Amino acid sequence: MSVAGIGPVGRPEAAEAVLDAKRRKNVSWQRIADEIGRSKVWTTAALLGQHPVSQEQARAVARLLGLDDVTAEALRLPPVRGEDSVDPTEPVVARLEEIVQVYGGAVSELIREEFGDGIMSAVDFTMDLRRSDTPEGTRVVITLDGKYLPYREF
Repeated sequence: MSVAGIGPVGRPEAAEAVLDAKRRKNVSWQRIADEIGRSKVWTTAALLGQHPVSQEQARAVARLLGLDDVTAEALRLPPVRGEDSVDPTEPVVARLEEIVQVYGGAVSELIREEFGDGIMSAVDFTMDLRRSDTPEGTRVVITLDGKYLPYREF
């Protein structure tokens, strides 16, 4: 997919267009999520290229942000998931990686102890992010909610 004189428009370019339009129009991720009927976290990830977006969702986002048809169609391209789509030098991403490095083994061990031999799904999965203002300061609360999947022997 390309625009005359602009070059190819893929998921990364569509994500950049969304970010640019969101900033210019001063629209929150929550407002976009409300427009397409999904959670704030899912919507943000989807528009950054991590989830498939339906035609209706792409059109709604395009209307809200003033995006052209080519960009709206690019939002519908297959997701570009994984580490190549994330900047590991971005400070929040680096801290999340550090959390997994420090606590990943403990989480694995606790899942095995409390559920048995299995994993937490990242497919049948939801995530929430909220702000918590406490007397000690503002905190970020991230909830990861994945279905337990036991390993099966065949």
